[in-house]
Amino acid sequence: MAAPRMAPPSEISGQLTFLLAVAAGVAIGNLYWAQPLLSFIAGDLGAATTTAGWLVTATQVGYAVGVLLLVPLGDVLDRSRFVPVMLLASAAALLLCALAPTIGVLLLALGVLGVTTISGQVLTPLAGDLAGDTHRGRVVGVVGSGTLTGILASRTISGFVASAAGWRTVFVFASVVAILLAALLYRAIPPLPPRTRMSYPQLIASVGAVVLRERAARWTLVLAAIGFATFSLFWTALTFLLSGPPFRYPVAVIGLFGLAGLAGVLSGLHGGRLHDRGWSLPATGVAWVLALGAFVVAAFAGRSVALIIIAIILVDVALQTQALLNRARLFALSHEARSRLNTALATSNFIGGAFGSAAATTLWSAGGWAAVTITGAALCFFALTVWALGRRGPLVIPLR
Repeated sequence: MAAPRMAPPSEISGQLTFLLAVAAGVAIGNLYWAQPLLSFIAGDLGAATTTAGWLVTATQVGYAVGVLLLVPLGDVLDRSRFVPVMLLASAAALLLCALAPTIGVLLLALGVLGVTTISGQVLTPLAGDLAGDTHRGRVVGVVGSGTLTGILASRTISGFVASAAGWRTVFVFASVVAILLAALLYRAIPPLPPRTRMSYPQLIASVGAVVLRERAARWTLVLAAIGFATFSLFWTALTFLLSGPPFRYPVAVIGLFGLAGLAGVLSGLHGGRLHDRGWSLPATGVAWVLALGAFVVAAFAGRSVALIIIAIILVDVALQTQALLNRARLFALSHEARSRLNTALATSNFIGGAFGSAAATTLWSAGGWAAVTITGAALCFFALTVWALGRRGPLVIPLR
């Protein structure tokens, strides 16, 4: 007989917070398993490397669709059932990836994987709901840091496993982990009644309605999009810098520079306390000043590994901190619409990231590292302007 399911606790436990962080990291990591294996997969399936490059695109497009169409369901369904079901669906998609006989089937499977691996975007607002008002920023910060850890770790794990046992084993391994997490979360997440009740078309339409209703949400989403654009601009261009003269590092060495991004994870673990203490807006301004300083350092780092590492640490700490504070402020806006607000946030991040990646390629061709760092500094200055205009009005969360 199954154990009785308990009512939601008044304050989330440390064990459940850790489990949610791990699950969010694993879910987001599913988007990146194939990224370092493109040439490996292309050779095995007899496809051109350029064709294999679409594998990452298929996953990202599928993920965007899942965020828009499935994440809002977190506001109208019992997430103690919804999250395990989505993890099992992603496990099935991962097995389809492992068994794919052709590159076409793998493209389809990765698209389905992107649609179903949205658990991390449901778990973050869930953590905000389970946490008390005085600790919500800290809890959201821990779960958000789990997401960043998943992005960083998935590429490294994928390379090691594929080298030892082949690329298909990577997806089998990920599928088994997803099944185990589905079972653990089914038992660990307390039943939560839906925050609101409405039809599915009304739910999807209400994502935009919630954003239009909340002025602070609109201003926060602008800052979020600028932050993700700046982050993607820096990391995309950094790959060009490190692979060309004077460094000419191989892919394996370039990947190691990502470990410096763990500084952003640590800032997320502790940065949530700034929101809990009422320092969210001042800390956001400080984070953007730090990001501006990072691009100043980066401008002089074209031939210095030490300065590059310093710039990486500063960029990650600054941009991950402001991203966490943006999320915490959005969750404070509405008790019943956190999943829909998270949908809007993920969408703005996706648009900003796409812009940053595209800009990096164009700027590198036009003016190299100097053009990239000047543009990055300009984006930081623009974000500081938005923050300065909004910190005493539009960005302030109104009392309910």
